[in-house]
Amino acid sequence: MAVEIKEIATLKELKAFVRFPQALYRGNPYWVPALEFDELNTLRRDKNPAFEHCEAKYWLAYQGGRIVGRVAAILNHKHIEKWNQRYLRFGWLDFVDDPAVSEALMGAVEAWAKETGMTAVHGPLGFTDLDREGMLVEGFDELGTLATLYNHPYYVKHMQRLGYVKDTDWVEYEMTVPAEPNETIARIADIALRRNKLTLLDVRNKRDLLLYTKDLFALLGEVYAQLYGFVPLTEKQVEAYVKQYFGFVTPDFVPAVLDRDGKMVAFGIVMPSLSRALQKSKGRLFPFGFIHLLRALKKNDRADLYLVGVKTEYQGKGVNAILMNQMHRVFLRLGITSVETNPELETNANVQGQWKYYERRQHKRRRCFIKHLD
Repeated sequence: MAVEIKEIATLKELKAFVRFPQALYRGNPYWVPALEFDELNTLRRDKNPAFEHCEAKYWLAYQGGRIVGRVAAILNHKHIEKWNQRYLRFGWLDFVDDPAVSEALMGAVEAWAKETGMTAVHGPLGFTDLDREGMLVEGFDELGTLATLYNHPYYVKHMQRLGYVKDTDWVEYEMTVPAEPNETIARIADIALRRNKLTLLDVRNKRDLLLYTKDLFALLGEVYAQLYGFVPLTEKQVEAYVKQYFGFVTPDFVPAVLDRDGKMVAFGIVMPSLSRALQKSKGRLFPFGFIHLLRALKKNDRADLYLVGVKTEYQGKGVNAILMNQMHRVFLRLGITSVETNPELETNANVQGQWKYYERRQHKRRRCFIKHLD
């Protein structure tokens, strides 16, 4: 059956674009939907500050009047400037198992890349490094998370058929939380605090935590600067992320370390897992979806690690142990028994070295594909 590709032009079509995965993954026990309002805010030009330096196009694929696929293409001028790469990003890629559909979708992306003078197409990537990225290539029978994409196994063969190859991989681990604090980590943490004259940030509520968000994002920009595809966030983007996500964050799950002058030198962002809650709510807060999310935030035995950052001059000095020891104690107090690391670059030995003190398994792998254009 012939495939029709239509570029999105209305809010109604954008909502259909966001909701397409609900039909594609219906009944799949591992797929975790994104928050619908979050997806819409990210994709809307009037909501996402990234559009100050990005352009984007979105397409839907139809067969017989039925939606059978979607894709987004993002021209990020800051990426081109920072990395000196004339690459177009693709993301939000989903399709039925029909080569004609995936070929038509990626054909639209590649045509725009050539039209704008780009030399390659890579993805899945978002507007920023904080958007969902990386196509799942291992771990299709593992529960997804709020922070990650899920896709059917056949996606990989489609990409390879279209000439896309590996550019980089991320790996993910599931760790079991020991029933007692790790003595080695606790000892290293204590020494690191005393030797470097550091203290743990002590905040009791979200309002106090918000006072440190600019410091946190500034440190994130510093330590993540050389990671694959990272583009510095603008002040407006930081404000948008704080407004959009920090309502879900509780101080217990955001350990931070300060130097003698009160400057942040390390942080971690962890949250109780929202995977099951999002499945139950179908990614919607209303009318009753927020109830599932609130329950997951208050009572849970699983947690997701989102971000960890340690200032360059403090790396290798035991500061990571301070964060790990603090979170371990929070996990024990709240009944958390397993933790998802979420994606980390397969080449990031420093991050992966942190997990050696825990029982763990590398259970997922995801890939950024690239195709160089003629």
